[in-house]
Amino acid sequence: MRWIALPAILAALIAAPSLAADTYAMTDYEKVPKIDAHLHLHGTNQDAWLALARKDNFRALTINVDYPDFPPLAQQRKVASALAHQHPQQVAWVATFAADGFERPGWSDATLKDLDGALKDGAVGVKVWKNIGMSLRDQQGRLVMVDDARLSPLFNGLTQRGVMVLGHQGEPHNCWLPVEQMTVNNDREYFKNHPAYHMYLHPEMPSYEQQMAARDHLLAQHPKLRFTGVHLASLEYDVVRIGRFLDAHPGVKLDVAARIGQLQYQSQRDRERVRAFFIKYQDRLMYGSDLAQSAEQSDADFVTDMDTVWRRDWRYFVTADSFVVPELDKPVRGLALPRKVVDKLYRNNAEKAFPQAWQQHK
Repeated sequence: MRWIALPAILAALIAAPSLAADTYAMTDYEKVPKIDAHLHLHGTNQDAWLALARKDNFRALTINVDYPDFPPLAQQRKVASALAHQHPQQVAWVATFAADGFERPGWSDATLKDLDGALKDGAVGVKVWKNIGMSLRDQQGRLVMVDDARLSPLFNGLTQRGVMVLGHQGEPHNCWLPVEQMTVNNDREYFKNHPAYHMYLHPEMPSYEQQMAARDHLLAQHPKLRFTGVHLASLEYDVVRIGRFLDAHPGVKLDVAARIGQLQYQSQRDRERVRAFFIKYQDRLMYGSDLAQSAEQSDADFVTDMDTVWRRDWRYFVTADSFVVPELDKPVRGLALPRKVVDKLYRNNAEKAFPQAWQQHK
């Protein structure tokens, strides 16, 4: 029996180094160059964040959003532009626009002119937020979806400019479910405390499928539009459906920002399916955290939170460890993705999607 088992033991010993060589470990975290392609840096003093980013070997894409809880758009742009000019090796930025008044004559031309100024100032993309589809209404009080014909001149202009459009349409699928059926703790807590935003309670609003259909129709209307679906294009609940979306739109990229918990929920149930998804679509996915410093949060607390999230996400993608995450009640096992997949997720795909970003780094 000893002699029969020996070949198997030797084979395992020989295979072990090659397996280890194909994956990263936690000890590689600070050694590997990385990009967080979805952040919101609003503070005028980012010294603490910059020090952390250098230590953790991260660059960043900070994204302006027409979100009432964020600073005014002019201030967001000023801060983002200053950061990118002062630290071009570490920070790039994405502009946005105010959708209010979209029915006014000349609105599209004026908005494109404003965005041209942002692009000339170094912006590497334009964000289109979920207020289009969930809160923006026309003069008749009708909700305006992202594929509305009145917005076509804007998207035609963005297509002609070849600019990357970052689209956030709809909400997580959980938003349309009862609280007890939601899959992750953070969604349950948020929608329980914010019933006004819990679409399950508002059947008069567009359904989840209507939100997704409007986004897909927009892409069909503008097939040459460069597009990144942030937050896994709001399809985060099912990697099979995400794959179908990517297959249907071969030029589109996605980021995973603020939806890793939903991926982990799925990998608790079928880890190999989630792992296979990342390997199959390794050229289409970008890492992002979606972290933003709140007005009440100190610089030190923001940096601590960011370091914690960055390291926890790295652990999920690169190791096979079982560990606890805030979004779930039971431990999740890491995906142990191959190094080449991790490099694409954490750096290469973002560099290709935003070729004008981090120019001095290359």
